[in-house]
Amino acid sequence: MPVRGWLVLCAMSMLQFFIAVDVTVVNIALPSIGSDFGVEGHSLTWVVVGYTITGGALLMLGGRLGDLLGRRRRTLLIGTTLFGAASLLAGLAPSYPVLVTARLLQGAGEAVALPAAMATIVLLFPEGPERSRALSVWAAVASCGLVLGFALSGIITAHLGWRWIFLISVPFIVIVIVAALVLIPADRPATREPVRLDLPGALLLAACPLLFVFAAIEAGEPGTDPWVSVAALAGAVLAGAWFVRVESKSPNPLVPLAFFADRARVRANLTTMLLSGALSTSFLLFTFYLQDRLGIGPLGAGLTMLPLAAALILASVLVPRLLGRWGARACVLVGLAAAAGAMAVVALVALQGGGAAWLLPAMLLIAAGMGFGIVGLQYIAVSGTTEEDAGIASGVQRAADQLGGAAGVAVYVGLGFAPALHGGDPFVVAGVLAVIGLMVGAGIISRSPSATAGKPEVA
Repeated sequence: MPVRGWLVLCAMSMLQFFIAVDVTVVNIALPSIGSDFGVEGHSLTWVVVGYTITGGALLMLGGRLGDLLGRRRRTLLIGTTLFGAASLLAGLAPSYPVLVTARLLQGAGEAVALPAAMATIVLLFPEGPERSRALSVWAAVASCGLVLGFALSGIITAHLGWRWIFLISVPFIVIVIVAALVLIPADRPATREPVRLDLPGALLLAACPLLFVFAAIEAGEPGTDPWVSVAALAGAVLAGAWFVRVESKSPNPLVPLAFFADRARVRANLTTMLLSGALSTSFLLFTFYLQDRLGIGPLGAGLTMLPLAAALILASVLVPRLLGRWGARACVLVGLAAAAGAMAVVALVALQGGGAAWLLPAMLLIAAGMGFGIVGLQYIAVSGTTEEDAGIASGVQRAADQLGGAAGVAVYVGLGFAPALHGGDPFVVAGVLAVIGLMVGAGIISRSPSATAGKPEVA
């Protein structure tokens, strides 16, 4: 692959890094944000989930934009610019509603930019060892961004103030925009035929997870009318069913029904949701245990998680070789087993009241879960793609990753830390729920057709 291809990968990985950082960077800064705006408790959670749900729900629309318009570079530039502008708005937000709005816009920018970025990588690197290496770098950068977000949040909030957790990414986003203009080939000429996007489908796809997460969060809130959660859950089911109906009749569906004919891709995306739910839950369990149980401050809690980032870098080096030797499906199963082991360790440490060092094995297992599981699932989800469907395949995979993470946190953490629903240790309950989800994921991916989930060539 020419040097230009690897430079494009570096630029796209930089974008991926800051988008991933913004998923977790607000967690440790939430108390400071609440103090400045006089907001606390339940309302603050929307600063976190608003970004992930909006981004995840609109990712397939973003993926479809590049495929239908034939202007992948322009789509990338529009999404990246929106993300950068929203980051600037979040850092300068004069009020809490403006901050939440900025977070929603960040999610929309991510939804447009990331599928175009991933599709660019998929089409630049031929299927085989080069693509597996590129996707390994891509996944490792995302995973490190998620983990380093905690450490960066503690450092930046302690020394510069919470606003800089958003402002610090702006100059790097400008670099990505310049790199895209210089390095990525110009878009092919636009079609003369008008392009119609499935906006009703996009709105329904956003409403379904939003109502589902709202129902899960409200179910764990003490004193909340249970019918509120029931009504929200019913609304989520209705929105999902209506989405399927709209897609079946749309001339330009957000997700063409033919996409679901590839069983390997469908199973890979379902498994991605379950694995991402467990991984996202593990991050919160780490921070809750370190800060609430052990009394470690935000900065210390963030720095304690740095071994996880180091382990992810090591996994990114090992996974491409093992992906070629074992096959993608075997790597996914290893990742699922490692993530399940991590949740078991967290539950055991909570029961025994162990110190921070006791969590190190869980962090190493989470790194293995990300490195093997996510890379293997990405490889299966985009195998066999062409110029016409690379964007939608990338968008579906990213949406599954992000929505699965948001839904997993809402269900596993929301129910685990709901004293009104049970009397067990919240870390144990959340861990058990996550392990059950991972076991379901293992059953799904085990039935994936071997032709697609097989072994890529090794250099």
